[in-house]
Amino acid sequence: MIKMQKIRKVYSTGKVEVEALKKIDLKIGENEFISIMGPSGSGKSTLMNLMGCLDTPTSGEYFLDGQKVESLRPNELAEIRNQKVGFVFQSFNLLPYATAFENVEVPLIFAGMPSRKRKKRAEELLEQVSLKDRADHKPTELSGGEMQRVSIARALANQPRLILADEPTGNLDSVSGKEIVDLFEDLWRQGHTIIVITHDTEISSRTKRIIKLKDGLIVDGQ
Repeated sequence: MIKMQKIRKVYSTGKVEVEALKKIDLKIGENEFISIMGPSGSGKSTLMNLMGCLDTPTSGEYFLDGQKVESLRPNELAEIRNQKVGFVFQSFNLLPYATAFENVEVPLIFAGMPSRKRKKRAEELLEQVSLKDRADHKPTELSGGEMQRVSIARALANQPRLILADEPTGNLDSVSGKEIVDLFEDLWRQGHTIIVITHDTEISSRTKRIIKLKDGLIVDGQ
């Protein structure tokens, strides 16, 4: 699913260069359930941004689902993101004025799905995350755990093979956090590749492989 070779990422701020990733090699197969751990500044978020085609490396090769992507144009990267990657964020990133149903519909609208098919798909997704009865509620009317479930339903909208989650339980209590990890485990059993960035050892212990980063290098789990 993911193959990275000698991936390096450098950020430039004026005359200062920060090497966020230092020629890392990484392979992730189909249907893996992985956590990525490391202290702040270790390169976790940079790695996720590269995996999800939100950014491109300074050097090195990246293959996603067999396709070489590191040198693609922004519009080509956007197409790959829409087709193959679902994102889940700590802050949910839901539209505050839209209902749960409408939030889930958004990527389907951008994909050009016809209205009737789109509404059926959104309904199925909310049912999958056990929120069908909350479809008409806006984010302010939902708990943190419910908002994250809506976020996951939205991430699944275009049937991506890869789900990337950045601290998905960071704003949740322990009970809601466990429910979200349960949901990720269900999705993994259904055939998705799940990659979770987390500081929480209780979450990482539920995954099947732990990748540890430090100072831009993979130090364990490669």
